[in-house]
Amino acid sequence: MWLPIPPEEIEGLPEGPRYLFWDGGEDGAQPYPGDPAECAVYVVPYMKRLSVRVGPLEHLTNVRLIQTLTAGVDDITGQLSVIPPGVRLCNARGVHETSTAELALTLTLAALRGVPGFVRAQQQERWEGGFHPALADKSVLIVGYGAIGAAIEDRLVPFEVARVARVARSGRTTARGPVLPIAEVLPLLPHADVVILCTPLTEETRGLVDADFLARMKDGALLVNVARGPVVDTKALLAELERGRITAALDVTDPEPLPPGHPLWQAPGVLISPHVGGPSSAFLPRAERLLVDQLTRFVNRQPLRNVILTTGPETRGANGR
Repeated sequence: MWLPIPPEEIEGLPEGPRYLFWDGGEDGAQPYPGDPAECAVYVVPYMKRLSVRVGPLEHLTNVRLIQTLTAGVDDITGQLSVIPPGVRLCNARGVHETSTAELALTLTLAALRGVPGFVRAQQQERWEGGFHPALADKSVLIVGYGAIGAAIEDRLVPFEVARVARVARSGRTTARGPVLPIAEVLPLLPHADVVILCTPLTEETRGLVDADFLARMKDGALLVNVARGPVVDTKALLAELERGRITAALDVTDPEPLPPGHPLWQAPGVLISPHVGGPSSAFLPRAERLLVDQLTRFVNRQPLRNVILTTGPETRGANGR
């Protein structure tokens, strides 16, 4: 089993398997720790270049489980054409909810209360007060109401928001209220003061936030994206930002990383953080608990958690889907 965390640092790993440490190294040039053909479980390194994370895949001829340490797996699903059938791909549900929800709330509060302006004024030693919106009494729409969406709502409750609307891939009922199918999101937009995106990137959600979506948002609304950059049409967002009709707080962008000189950097009313929703002090203990549980299940041939898909003949096509 290949682990991107030194196995001796993970307490409680099941006995029996041979654990090898591999995270690609700082520059992606770290040699493989053993013969990839002998690897049964590949835990994908976290926060490494895509070429590093997927590099071993074509050599993992006997792999049975690919475990990511991310909630989104869109980067891996696009590379499965080299993987044999019957391999389970699992994500890291349970690892990133806390940290990502914290950042979503941080971005929301910072953007509403004008914190970026305060920082700029401090750097210039200027005392600039003003009147800014509060989160209290606002209507919030969560787009992508899964585990992260629910964690975001948990943190919204103490801030006395007026209303939370929820949409996900399919509709359902929760203890907090109904979740509408994402196909019904457009009529909700004119009523939302804050729209928080935390949906996975899929063929259905790519470009979901297009010109029509943005045009339906109410004047002065805030768009918060802690999902994936391509969920939003950057050109359409720039047009709305430059008009000053809405504002945005973005932890993810398209392209990413955002290159110097890109107009999004200087667009009015935008706050950008560099995709830091997951990497925080909350990550490592939760990732280790996930690995101990998942690998114990694998060794004992128990049902795995967070299975996104099992590869079959169709995954060996040109696009890996």
